[in-house]
Amino acid sequence: MDWREKLSDLPVTRRQLVAGAAVGGGLAVAWWLWPRHYGSPLTPGRGERDFGGWLTIGTDGVVTVAVPQLEMGQGVTTLLAQVVAVELGADWRQVGVEPVPPAGLYANVPLAAEWAEMWSKLPSLADEPGSLLAENFARGNRFIATARGTSLAAFELPMREAAASARAMLAMAAAERWDAEWEECEVEGGLVRYNENTASFGELVLEAAEFDPPDPAPLRVEPATEAPAEIDPDTPLAFPRLDLPAKVDGSFLFAGDIRLPGLVYASIRHAPTGSQELSRFAEDTVAGMRGLVGVVRSKRYLAAVGESWWIAEQALKRLAPVFSGPPPVESAEAEVLLDEAIGTVEPEAIASIGDANGLLAKPDLEARYSIAPAVHASIETATATARLEDGKLELWIASQAPELTRRAAAKAAGISERDVVLYPTAAGGSFDARLDKRHAIEVVQIAKAIGRPVQLMWPRVQEFQAVPPRTPVVAELAAAFQPATGGRIVAWRTQLAMPATMRETGHRLFDNLVPEAAMRRAAGQADALACRGAVPPYGIANIAVEHLPVRIDLPTGPMRGNSAAYAAFFTECFMDELAEKAGRDPLLYRMDMLGQSPRMADVLRRATQIANWDGGRRGTGQGLAMARMDAIGGATGRIACVAQAALGEGGLRVTRLHAAVDIGRIVNLDIARQQIEGGLLFGLSLATGSSVNFFEGKPSPNRLVALGLPTLADSPEIEVAFVPSDAEPFDPGELGTAVAAPAIANALYSATGMRFRRLPLLSEGL
Repeated sequence: MDWREKLSDLPVTRRQLVAGAAVGGGLAVAWWLWPRHYGSPLTPGRGERDFGGWLTIGTDGVVTVAVPQLEMGQGVTTLLAQVVAVELGADWRQVGVEPVPPAGLYANVPLAAEWAEMWSKLPSLADEPGSLLAENFARGNRFIATARGTSLAAFELPMREAAASARAMLAMAAAERWDAEWEECEVEGGLVRYNENTASFGELVLEAAEFDPPDPAPLRVEPATEAPAEIDPDTPLAFPRLDLPAKVDGSFLFAGDIRLPGLVYASIRHAPTGSQELSRFAEDTVAGMRGLVGVVRSKRYLAAVGESWWIAEQALKRLAPVFSGPPPVESAEAEVLLDEAIGTVEPEAIASIGDANGLLAKPDLEARYSIAPAVHASIETATATARLEDGKLELWIASQAPELTRRAAAKAAGISERDVVLYPTAAGGSFDARLDKRHAIEVVQIAKAIGRPVQLMWPRVQEFQAVPPRTPVVAELAAAFQPATGGRIVAWRTQLAMPATMRETGHRLFDNLVPEAAMRRAAGQADALACRGAVPPYGIANIAVEHLPVRIDLPTGPMRGNSAAYAAFFTECFMDELAEKAGRDPLLYRMDMLGQSPRMADVLRRATQIANWDGGRRGTGQGLAMARMDAIGGATGRIACVAQAALGEGGLRVTRLHAAVDIGRIVNLDIARQQIEGGLLFGLSLATGSSVNFFEGKPSPNRLVALGLPTLADSPEIEVAFVPSDAEPFDPGELGTAVAAPAIANALYSATGMRFRRLPLLSEGL
C-alpha cells in the first residue's frame, strides 16, 4: 500500500478547539487548580500518550496540541499547532488542539517580565525574560495570560522541544523494529520511514512512549516558516486555520453558546462611571412578571434574571434603577485636566538621551495632540455562565487571564480556589477587553443569590460603560533643528499628560481591586508602560519622553495597539509637520533621519514603491506613516503605510492603504496577512470613530452603529507586502492598528491643507 493511502485511511477525529457541548451538565475540558509543580497537566485519552505536556499522540494517529492561550480571532490555536506539526513532522490533517489548564509548565514568562511594573515591588529585577524573579512569579502563579503578542515568544521553543523529543522517540521505536539507527529515520507527513519501511505515528506511539527522550531535544534546523510571497487563492494553504470550519458551520463555541440544565439568563445595569451606588428601583413593576426568576441587587449594579435574556432585559427597563452619590464622571472635565496638566504638572522622566530639554529652550516647532477615550467594541459583549452547587463553582468564560479570573471568582463565591473550575470558551473579539474580570465576579454573585446556573450577558451600553476604555491622552511635542542641515532634528521631547493607566490595570488584574480603588492606588505615579513607544524611531541624539501623571476619575485600560497606537499617531503626525517646516518630502525627510536603521528604511521604501508615492504633494491625498514596536526579548516589528484619503459629503473617505511589513520570520503567512489587514482596519476605525464621551457617567454613543466604525462599503483597497527576514518572529496583530491613523491624518493634510491633531480625526469639526 502506498504511504499516502495508508495515511488517508487513518481515522481523524479532531478534538474541539474549545470546550465541547454540555453533556450531563459538564464540558469536555476543565481548567482545574493543579499542584504547584511543573509537570504535565495534559491528560491523555484512551489510546493516547503524552509528550512533555505539550502534545499527545493517539493510536489513531491524531496529534493533539496543548494551547494555553485564548483564541479570540487572532489564530493562535492554528499558529501554535503549526509550530508543533512542523517540528514533529505531522500531517496537518491529523492535528487538533485542546485548551489546557493553568499550570506552571505553561507560564507566559515574557509577558510577566514585560508587566513587571504591574506586579513586582522590584520591577528592575524582573523585567527581562530570563529573570528568575519573573519566572518564579509566572510559574508559581500559573500566569498564562494572552496579551501583547507574546504567544510565540513564550511558547514556540518549549513546544518545538517537546515535538522534537516526540519525533525522536517515534524514530527510536521504528529503528528498533527495523534494526536501524534512529537518526537515520525520516519523520514527515505523519509517517516514519527508513529505506522501504514505513510506519504511521499511530502504529508506533505506544512503543515510542517507552523510550527516554534525547537531551537536548534534536530540533530541526529550520523552525516553522513560510516565505512572504503572494497567496494564490487557487492553491490550498499548507496550514489552513483549524478554527475556520467550526466557525463557518456554527459549531464553534463562544461564551454565549453555553447551555446547561436549568440555566437562567441575566441582564444588568451598572452604576454610572464614578462612585455612585444603587439607591432605589421600582420593584413593584415586575411583580408577577411572567418568566422573571428573580432580581439581584448589589451596591454597584442591579441584575434581573429570567427564563430568557430578553425577559431579564425587559424587567430591568421596568425596574428603572436609580443610583446616587458623588457626581458621576464627565469626560469633558477629564480632557480639561489633561490639557491643563501641560506646564503645571511636574513631568516624570521616562526616557532620556542626551540633553533634549537643554536644547529645547527655544524649539523650532511645538504641537499639541489629543486622543479621546476609545471603546473596544468587540462583537460579543462580556458574557459568562456560572453554576454554584454544593460548594463547588463551575465557570464558563472567555478570559485572557484565566487563573486570575478563577481566583476572583472563588473570592466572589466565598469558597476555596480548589473548588473552582474554569472552562475556557473562545472570545468573539476582545482587543484586551477580556483582561477585565468584572463580569466573572458578577455572574458568580448572581448565581449564588438565585441558586441556579446563570448566564450573564451585558447589554452593549453596559459593555461600553463598564469595560475601561483606552485612556485619553494629551501630548505636547517639541523639536529643535540642527542649524544648516536642512531640518535635521537635534532634539526631541514628548510630554504625555495621562493617567497611570497600566499601573491602574495592574491593580485591577493582579490585586483584584475595583476600578475606583485601582485609580487611587495608581494616582500620581509615573507609568513607563503607558508611555512605551513614545521614543521616536529615528536617529536623534537628544530625546526626552516625560509622563505627566493626571488622575481623571475615569477608569482606563489597554486596547489593541496599546501605547504604541497613540504614540505613533502624534509622533508620525509631528514628523510630517517637521518635514513641511524643513521644506522636505515626508519620505525623504524620514529616510534622512533614520540613521542606522536599514530595516526600517527598507520598509519605508517598499511601502512607497507599491503605493506609487508622489511626494505627498498638496492635493494628492497621500499620507505616510511608520511604526516600530519592540517586544521584550529582542523581536521587533516594523511597518510603513501610505494612505490615500479625501473629504467628501459623506465625511472622511479612505480609498487605499498600502503597507510594507517586517515581522522577522513568518510562521503562518495567511494569518500574518489577516492580522495586518485587520489591524489596518482597526486603525481606520480609530481614525473615524470608536471613541465615546461620558455624560453623567454614561457613554455616548452607546451603540455599535453610532461609533463611526467602517463598514464593508467603507473598507479601502489594502495591499500588504512582507519583507523577507530570518530575525526572531514578531506578532503582527498590533502593527496595523498603530500606523493607520497617522497615515490617514497625514493624507488628509495633503488633501485639504488642514492639520488634524485629535483622534478621532474629525471629532473637532472642519
